Amino acid sequence: MKHILTLLWMLFSLVAYGQKDDAASTSYQPPVFTDTARLQKIEAVFPVIDKLYQEYAEQNHFPGFVYGVVVDGKLIHVGNVGYTDVSKKTPVTSQSVFRIASMTKSFTAMAMLQLRDAGKLQLDDPVQQYIPALKKVTNLTSDAPLITIRHLMTHAAGFPEDNPWGDRQLADTDEELIDLVENGISFSHVPGVAYEYSNLGFSLLGQIISKVSGQPYQQYISENILKPLGMQHTYWEYAEVPAEQLAHGYRLTGEQWQEEPLLHDGSFGAMGGLMTSAEDFSRYMALHLSAWPPRNGQESPVLKRSSLREMQQPQRVSYFDPQNINSNGQPCGTVSGYYAGLGWVQDCENRVRVGHTGGLPGFGSNWLILPEYGIGLFCFANLTYASASTANVEVLDTLFALADLPPRQLPVSPILEQRKKELMALLPDWKNAASSGLFAENFFPDNPLDALKKETEIAFAQAGKIVKVHALQPENQLRGSFIVEGKKRSIKIYFTLTPEKQPLVQKFAIESIE
Repeated sequence: MKHILTLLWMLFSLVAYGQKDDAASTSYQPPVFTDTARLQKIEAVFPVIDKLYQEYAEQNHFPGFVYGVVVDGKLIHVGNVGYTDVSKKTPVTSQSVFRIASMTKSFTAMAMLQLRDAGKLQLDDPVQQYIPALKKVTNLTSDAPLITIRHLMTHAAGFPEDNPWGDRQLADTDEELIDLVENGISFSHVPGVAYEYSNLGFSLLGQIISKVSGQPYQQYISENILKPLGMQHTYWEYAEVPAEQLAHGYRLTGEQWQEEPLLHDGSFGAMGGLMTSAEDFSRYMALHLSAWPPRNGQESPVLKRSSLREMQQPQRVSYFDPQNINSNGQPCGTVSGYYAGLGWVQDCENRVRVGHTGGLPGFGSNWLILPEYGIGLFCFANLTYASASTANVEVLDTLFALADLPPRQLPVSPILEQRKKELMALLPDWKNAASSGLFAENFFPDNPLDALKKETEIAFAQAGKIVKVHALQPENQLRGSFIVEGKKRSIKIYFTLTPEKQPLVQKFAIESIE
């Protein structure tokens, strides 16, 4: 008898709500920016941004410096300071080509995801499948797993952090890299258990790209990422850069800039070899920003939006700093993660930024985007290990403080709005609620009707005459809350819907508020 009643109830629900609900569930609306003055607010802060960047460059003795602001996929502001060539006093411009060091890593990772999406490899494939020399490596422990592509992409292969050493291997040949592996690798961890930054790991990814694609990784990335994005002034080999555009790298010795020799392109370029201009790099940032919000419509020929968003999600926690102090001197804890050549940081205000720092002898750089805000910042300097990320974070904090920028706002989905109206029609007495077909099968067992009636009647009595039912504030497509305003008090109503094709109310909460 119970099963028969259940079937009858489901049939009633389908008849009463099915056709209307099915249309509602497929009419997805992406989040949008609702502040019509948003761009003007950002532009109004440009003088302050210029001052911050320029003072930072001066205080840190950068020979040359270029920075930019990207909003909604467009480079809307760019500034520069100093020289690309100190001896010739060649001024920095938006066309100047800087080595961006480890900012290269996300290009390498993007190539891996292109090959994955094309079905040519899997991220959990053992690396030795593509680099047989790894079969000779002696593991740290007998129970160590095989190193996978995913381990390399998350800095979890067990290799030691190798920034000073790896930076000097940039020009190594493919043969020298493979010889390094064959001669044996020392591990600091067992693969898969810890985050430790590894340039060697990303250099091995370059070898996999070459093996799978059948062409040097540099050529593959150039043809499948740089060229489609129109990045015509991005290079692997410094000798190919027009002399008037090439940024020379420097080290500060005492009070004198000493030129750092540029290394040629080689096997370690997959971890940090790219050279690009402000204008070119803004195109790459625009691609990443275009992944948001999730939506219907045409995809980029470079990488589909879901894979771009995948790149921007952490797969391994790298750092937790509950004592972090932001650039305004306020405590604001952060948690950090890593995947696919991108660092991910979420702060105490739930703002997420994604990007990467670059550093090599002669250069320092940083880029970051805030996906939910459609904003990105970048800066390049030609000084050894210049701390560019500090400048970007300070500018970002200042921009938010002065421009008061909200993130995209999620429109109320049709099904959520519909359920709100249907709920309000039943309140406060819940008349015929059990037979309405509005509620999921768990609802009344979890929320006895008598108790619901009593709680709701009290809240409405305390509110007095209802004067306004406010707009629903969605948390997502199937969950939200709204305020019912009374003459004496207000009521907050929260509800969430089921994952069924015709989403029904599975949870309800009511609260009397001042």
